[in-house]
Amino acid sequence: MNRTIKFLCGLMLLTALTVSAQIPHPRDTYGHEVNADNVMADYSTMLSYYEKLAASTDRVQMIEIGKSSMGRPIKLLFISSAENIAQLEKWRDISEKLARAEITEEEARKFSKEGKAVVWIDMGMHATERATAQMAPELMWRIASEESDEMKKIRENVITMVVPAINPDGVDIVVDWYRKTVGTNADSSTPPVLYQKYVGHDNNRDWFMNNMKETRVITNVLYNQWYPQIIHNHHQTAPRWAMIFLPPFRSPVNPQIHPGITTSVNLVGTAMAQRFAMKKMPGVIANVGFSMFWNGGMRTAPYYHNQVGILTEVAHPTPTPTYYDPERKAEEIRGLPTNGTEIFYPYPFEGGKVTFRDAADYMITASMAILDLAADKKEEFLYNIYAMGRDAITNTNGKGAFAYVIPKDQWNPSEAINLTNILMQGGLRAHKATSAFTANGKSYEAGSIIFYGAQSFRPFLADLMEKQDYPDQFLYPGGPPQPPYDLAGWTLPMQMGVTVDRIVDEFSADAEAIKEQLSYTAGTVSGNGRYGFVFSAKDNQSATAINRLQKAGYSVSVMMSEGGGAEAGSFLVRNKRGLSAQVNQLSADLGLNFTGVSRNPGGDRRELNKIKLGIYKSWQANMDEGWSRWMLEQFEFDLDTLHNEEIRNGDLSQYSAIIMPSQSRNGIKNGHSPRRMPQKFAGGIGKEGVAALDAYAQAGGTVIFYDGSTDFAIREYDLPIKNVTSGIKPEEFFIPGSLVRTNIKTDHRLGFGMMDQVAASFSRSRAFKVEDGATGITEVAQYAGEDILMSGWALGEDEHIANTSAMLQVNRGAGNFVLFAFRPQFRGQPRGTYKLIFNSIYMGADKSKNKLSSNR
Repeated sequence: MNRTIKFLCGLMLLTALTVSAQIPHPRDTYGHEVNADNVMADYSTMLSYYEKLAASTDRVQMIEIGKSSMGRPIKLLFISSAENIAQLEKWRDISEKLARAEITEEEARKFSKEGKAVVWIDMGMHATERATAQMAPELMWRIASEESDEMKKIRENVITMVVPAINPDGVDIVVDWYRKTVGTNADSSTPPVLYQKYVGHDNNRDWFMNNMKETRVITNVLYNQWYPQIIHNHHQTAPRWAMIFLPPFRSPVNPQIHPGITTSVNLVGTAMAQRFAMKKMPGVIANVGFSMFWNGGMRTAPYYHNQVGILTEVAHPTPTPTYYDPERKAEEIRGLPTNGTEIFYPYPFEGGKVTFRDAADYMITASMAILDLAADKKEEFLYNIYAMGRDAITNTNGKGAFAYVIPKDQWNPSEAINLTNILMQGGLRAHKATSAFTANGKSYEAGSIIFYGAQSFRPFLADLMEKQDYPDQFLYPGGPPQPPYDLAGWTLPMQMGVTVDRIVDEFSADAEAIKEQLSYTAGTVSGNGRYGFVFSAKDNQSATAINRLQKAGYSVSVMMSEGGGAEAGSFLVRNKRGLSAQVNQLSADLGLNFTGVSRNPGGDRRELNKIKLGIYKSWQANMDEGWSRWMLEQFEFDLDTLHNEEIRNGDLSQYSAIIMPSQSRNGIKNGHSPRRMPQKFAGGIGKEGVAALDAYAQAGGTVIFYDGSTDFAIREYDLPIKNVTSGIKPEEFFIPGSLVRTNIKTDHRLGFGMMDQVAASFSRSRAFKVEDGATGITEVAQYAGEDILMSGWALGEDEHIANTSAMLQVNRGAGNFVLFAFRPQFRGQPRGTYKLIFNSIYMGADKSKNKLSSNR
């Protein structure tokens, strides 16, 4: 008997050792140790290793979940025991049932015992935080191959999901830049281009809009397929003289979040801190910088889905070692003492050499702490996501709405469809009314959209549909405000210009579940179009229609006054062969209504030159430029990128308008210092570029300035305009990422198609006052005189920006400057202010005004 037992034990050990030996270590593919000094693996090398790992063992399964913005594959790897991997669909189904919380208590208890904890770990989002994606292969290798009791327990009880590079494009951009600059004065610098095609660092600011391809594919897995209970998001911006930041986070907490999430985040953070302490790994800090209020990050959006989102920020994001002189140790880190007396920094880092390998060790240790806790408490984590979901469905606190209704009749119908799709992408369930109904005394048409509150992701729904009320927080009594982490207000119906009704009392409606993303509702084509067709400027998709019509060779004009039953600002496309088929297709695709006119409707019309845009792209990689470029591409504008040389010496006359995204005056004019950047990427547009932009405008061109770049315009061109927010102490005036009420002059050509009041996205933005006696300057938009704050947080708004200008048209010779005091395209969210951009472009394309180029 004893011999049999010994034989079986020996056989099991031999099998385990054989399995482990078959799994390749990443060093064999990298050609060097993981996170070695002064070297980095590129994405093709990483992919090669992922494939070898998945092929070597039945403990790993790899799938492709989508493509990046530049076409690279995004891989997801599942790691667990071979038995668990063989039943992945079973564990996914259990995870979904518990997260959706539409099963009985008895079923939930059963599934919690039977199921496996699902833990998500991702790396490589912010590509200049270089150690994360480089480290990922070793973490996966360890989970798959190690035979310690702890790792066996993890494989038995946890399905570990790893996306080793969320932003594979950025991995290659940064690796290539590092290889070119290592050992130079630009060593470890940020590349001169965005490390995500459009948004760079803002790829972690897109997690409820899901504008980017990367965020869409990840969101689909998280909230529509697998519903992990814990999500670990690796980053690398630890405070200086700390080795890692981890939870607990600082206040405030968004009240929409279930308190069980806050306590669970603290639990996981404590488990990580304990592991570091017992492994004698110093420099662990918490409760600084990051909070739990904002919705929109990779680790914050999960809170509104009853998932435990964990952010860690590890030090040293470069393969080049750094030495921290112990004699120069900081006495405080963000207000916390470094002498061992602080509860959230009890084991200080004392200095010395820090390497890329150190960063990997801290990341691996953090993830291992999470996996160990998930394995030990897998039943608790599984049941808790169910319990929190049930609380949301049953509206335990009594504060939730019965439903949110998006009426069919909308000012901008395409954005109502977009809002519906955004919410559904985030895991929410929607219904469409199949007949008319009444709720709260208001009648709604068939086709209206209903989001019932009784769903497990109610916190996500309520947070995006309702206004944010950010609490006043100050660094100390009487001191300056403590800035929120990222934004304070983001309410989507306000930003997108969509009417949404919050219904508290129960109502009945015949409605069918919407099973897939909606297309635009087909519009109508009516009347005799012998002369042409008229369509409204109200819908954002009118811009797409104009671009398609122009590219097909049709002439489009802006109607400056009413005519033929159309409002001022409507568009007239003149008839010629094939137009009827063209407008029918546009109506079906874009949901626009076209009305035929049989004869000239009269009135003042401005024919548009074929639109071509230039957008300034600094070598100081600028996220606002990327967002602007992305936004314009969505509406199919013909767009050129203009670097410093093109601004200084290019043929600017070919452009209907030139867009200057939000950027500092110094960044535009002077750019990078040659002391930290290769000569090719040093400098800005310089005096020559300043003069070239002015000459372009003087000759009839239109230059559009967003937010920060208006400082450049005002100073460099000596405009008689003052930014009234400049120089005010934050104790007196402070609006950090909020929505403010803004009035639009809809009878001005730049206000055509707009609602008369919109939400402007004000993120430490500007407000203008025109100097007395100045001429040639017209106010297009004005911040409201009262009730300015719509969503978020504001201090001193009534005293400092009430009734000030939010958008100005400035005559410049034969052309124009357009100054936005805010960012009208901020992160692709404020769809309600997009038309202000479009109208500025159309003014630049006005054939009667702009005769710069005969080629257009």
